[in-house]
Amino acid sequence: MCQPETVAAILGAHRAGTNTPAQTVARTYQRIRDYNDPAVFISLCDERDAVAQAERLTASENAVSLPLYGVPVAVKDNIDALGFPTTAACPAFSYIPTQDSAVVQRLRTAGAIIVGKTNLDQFATGLVGVRSPYGIPRNPIRNDLIPGGSSAGSATAVSAGLVPLALGTDTAGSGRIPAMLNNIVGLKPSLGMISTTGVVPACRTLDCVSVFALTVDDAALALGVMAVPDRADPFSRDRRLGAMSPFPTNLRLGVPRNGQLIFFGDSESEAAYVEALRRWTTLGAALVEFDLEPFYETARLLYEGPWLAERYLVTRNLLTSLPNSIHPAVREITAAGANFTAAEAFSASYRLQELRRIAELTFANIDAVVLPTAPTVYSVTQVVANPIELNKRLGTYTNFVNLLDLCGLALPASMRSDGIPFGITLLAPGGRDANLASIGRVFHADTKLTVGSRGIAQTPLTPLPAIGGGEIPIGVVGAHLSGMTLNGELKALNGRLIEATRTAPDYALYALDTSPPKPGMLRVEAGKGAEIELEIWSLSASAFGKFVNAIPPPLSIGTINLADGRVVKGFIVESEEVGGAHDISAYGGWRAFVADVARN
Repeated sequence: MCQPETVAAILGAHRAGTNTPAQTVARTYQRIRDYNDPAVFISLCDERDAVAQAERLTASENAVSLPLYGVPVAVKDNIDALGFPTTAACPAFSYIPTQDSAVVQRLRTAGAIIVGKTNLDQFATGLVGVRSPYGIPRNPIRNDLIPGGSSAGSATAVSAGLVPLALGTDTAGSGRIPAMLNNIVGLKPSLGMISTTGVVPACRTLDCVSVFALTVDDAALALGVMAVPDRADPFSRDRRLGAMSPFPTNLRLGVPRNGQLIFFGDSESEAAYVEALRRWTTLGAALVEFDLEPFYETARLLYEGPWLAERYLVTRNLLTSLPNSIHPAVREITAAGANFTAAEAFSASYRLQELRRIAELTFANIDAVVLPTAPTVYSVTQVVANPIELNKRLGTYTNFVNLLDLCGLALPASMRSDGIPFGITLLAPGGRDANLASIGRVFHADTKLTVGSRGIAQTPLTPLPAIGGGEIPIGVVGAHLSGMTLNGELKALNGRLIEATRTAPDYALYALDTSPPKPGMLRVEAGKGAEIELEIWSLSASAFGKFVNAIPPPLSIGTINLADGRVVKGFIVESEEVGGAHDISAYGGWRAFVADVARN
């Protein structure tokens, strides 16, 4: 079988020319054939079509600079993707989408190749991965274990090395429990950070699109691409990833008070959690006790309270017309949502608001909490025999997270003596996704665990782009680019090129009537513009002041959104200054426009 690859390794090979996207896609299909588990994917893109997509991508101008250039991606089958039916693992519900979901569109724009739609617990209801008429995906770590759900196919596809990146969804833990059970990273972003336009709801007010990857850096890269506000989604928020930072020297992690953790008699998991905490202290973290009981109370609201009515809304037509088309366990859970009253909904909402305030106070004194991802692990046989109770136990440390608007990062922590993976989850208030990634990547690397199920060693962490010594980054898009007419101004100030990248697709570029010729980049509606070539340079604080002070009108310095979700200060122009200027956005950057003018 072909060895699995990380996103970083694939991008490095594509950009170096040692592999092409078409070759990578072909290897992906060979891995899928070799693995030979028909329960992983509900539908696959025809291999010839996927290779043709990769070839067209390679032929397109500037494709090599795309953040996911030629990366094969799998998508959970409750997320719309053109060319595939959306089933939510229920054939009677299946439909053909007329457009990509917002998140799949972002992935394609970033250069990803969507190879297939993955299996799931029906209607994303379950943490076990066994509630699908399309079969039970095989756990590639240990075949007798459940794969975890509801994003079972996505997690097993990444763990088995079939794809380096897959999308799941997470309402009660579906992006975290499968990560632990498959020895991979599961990133559950802040609420509203990724658009859910084109995603079949489970609980619409709580749903998140999640990311499975072999490393934290790969997951964070994908999140940065997808974290774009969406006006078509009323639950979307402007919560971009931001930049990761070095491991802090004064990290404070919350751990539950003595006696509050539940492992259901699983001494192996309990010992593994204690060992994970020891590892954190070795890395320099201070452990601070907090009261977990309000979090447990919040969790009870999800499956014992009126939020079940949201799940009922999705299935109520089928419950009436074709009840037997719904998996028995899913039917039992969702049908119960019809019984709640408006009074009960308001009462629970009031209590939730009180619990959110308690959570805010908890996080006032700590950077994140660290919990077991799941308290224990079960076999397929055990879950089939006791489907509701064991599923509930698995959600002990996950069910409260979205109700409290927390972000989460599930990390492999150790491999137990019985060959079962154990994982921890970092949780923090919404908006701190980059902070979790920054510390999580260091913890995962420190475990020295192999990634996924194929025994592949982790590669050393890539150093984060550093701007040190009081230096300030600035983004340039025009005549200050490397090799352009005004680049010497940056070099004269001892400017240092940090990286070449692209903006988010939130901008229009205009050729201004200036001497020397310069462009003006204008912010437009998020996602409705173009991605513009950009370089990030570093200047000392004094040089930055001199540089900015010399910028002539109509240009100014503002905040620029990058394609990977980060932000940087850089050149912009105000809307009133572009009247009559030529829109050159289609060129994708000033350099391409200047070259075209020179040719003609």
